[in-house]
Amino acid sequence: MKERAKAFAIKAHEGQVRKNSKAAYVTHPIRVAERLEKAGFSDELVSAAYLHDVVEDTPYVIEDIEREFGPQVAQFVAAHTEDKSKSWKERKQHTINTVLHADREIKCLIIADKLDNILGLEEDMEVMGNKVWENFNAGREDQKWYNSSIVAAMYHGLNEEATPAYFNEYEQAVKRVFD
Repeated sequence: MKERAKAFAIKAHEGQVRKNSKAAYVTHPIRVAERLEKAGFSDELVSAAYLHDVVEDTPYVIEDIEREFGPQVAQFVAAHTEDKSKSWKERKQHTINTVLHADREIKCLIIADKLDNILGLEEDMEVMGNKVWENFNAGREDQKWYNSSIVAAMYHGLNEEATPAYFNEYEQAVKRVFD
């Protein structure tokens, strides 16, 4: 299932590139999936990581994911898919609320995604400086609010043993980028 999900993501994101670089977009979901696999998560969650941006950023719909990968993978992807008809702030508030109230697997998927994004942003800042913010829908202060709010919400409902080490890695990266 994981290899099929990876191949599906590669096909779906073909021709797309990351915001501040010329890197193929699919490198992002691949890194997110690899982080979850390394942390020992289920094949369904790792597959959802490969597919987490497909519905948001390609012509595919959630029904395509369910048909190809089953209801569990589709549920994970749907929980992490933003409604692009809403404003940036509304979409981000929804993600914050999802992180606050979601079960462990969905939290872990979202934080693995956010960690990869913030590490990429950190690298881009080293090269581009503050020009990096010009490529985002929201500026530095809004991005700081969003990422700091995710950090504040992500531990809710998890005990120390249930919290992957990369949660702390994300928290530290947010501090480095915004403080």
